[in-house]
Amino acid sequence: MEKELLLAIREILKEELKPLKNEIVGMKDEITGMKDEITGMKAKIDETYEIVKALEHSAQVNKAEHDSMSNDIAHIKGDIEIIKRDMYRVEEATANNWADIARLKQVK
Repeated sequence: MEKELLLAIREILKEELKPLKNEIVGMKDEITGMKDEITGMKAKIDETYEIVKALEHSAQVNKAEHDSMSNDIAHIKGDIEIIKRDMYRVEEATANNWADIARLKQVK
């Protein structure tokens, strides 16, 4: 009788554990799906990281070019100021020459 009782308990436990086993199998499938999604996300994160690094490099190159252009503009501005002063001197000399020419014409 003990043996029969043990067999009956074993059968009851098998029946009780079947839904749990099915749930565990379902959970395994879900976990496998999650692993696949995480693998896909990791690839996307790696790709995004590479894009960000490329953008960062591009920004550094742009800043260097911007700094170079600012430096060039400062030099050009200085050159223009020198040219302006020289033009004022030429204008002044031309005015003096015109005055001298006018005086020379009066003397004739």
